[in-house]
Amino acid sequence: MNWSQFFTSSVGKKITMALSGIFLILFLIIHAGLNACIWANDGGVMFNKAAHFMGANVVPRVLEIGLFLFILLHIIQGLVLEVQNRSKRGIGYAVKMGNRGSAWNSRAMGILGALILIFLVIHISDFWIPSRFGGLEPMFIDNATGQIVPEGTPGAKEYHDLYGEMRHQFTAYPWIIIIYELGVIALFWHLIHGFQSSFRTMGLTNHKYIGLVKGTGVAYSVIICLAFMLMPLSFYFGWIQ
Repeated sequence: MNWSQFFTSSVGKKITMALSGIFLILFLIIHAGLNACIWANDGGVMFNKAAHFMGANVVPRVLEIGLFLFILLHIIQGLVLEVQNRSKRGIGYAVKMGNRGSAWNSRAMGILGALILIFLVIHISDFWIPSRFGGLEPMFIDNATGQIVPEGTPGAKEYHDLYGEMRHQFTAYPWIIIIYELGVIALFWHLIHGFQSSFRTMGLTNHKYIGLVKGTGVAYSVIICLAFMLMPLSFYFGWIQ
């Protein structure tokens, strides 16, 4: 079996989904950690510096390209597997198994993935595209004091004010918050199944460890998604300035 046959086989698709899923799981840790800088409540200094580092250095930019490739691969393989699974089910069971056969979120991974995709398109258009291709107001930070200073101040460095754009979006448009919260809820249920499924596919099926994997997956999903849900709410309710 050559590489082409492997990646088009059922097993190959599942392994591709698992590996790309694990990569995205790791990415979410980095993304949540960077976004958590908003809670420094320093007017966006720490967050904008962290965002600038991610956008101005070679290694993060290369990883960013890999991220988009993995997201695309994950979506394509997920759609292919969903179509194949639905075609194999055919007419289906005379008696619906419901949650006795499998958890509802494992059966709804395609729908959850589609909701997350819609959320991603909005998220990228709102924040990633302006931060990479312009359209954000500048912020000037004195590198010696770490304070926000007026333009032209000696020793000040210019940063894209992505923090200010987040504050504007999440305070001026409540409907965006609703979309974000719904997107994160879909992500939560997607992760609950996808986390343990990815490690199962990669061979971690020993009963001694599978409980640990499931527990870690639930804890991970709760922490990551709770952090993402609190971020827009923190701006909207004025918990941070």
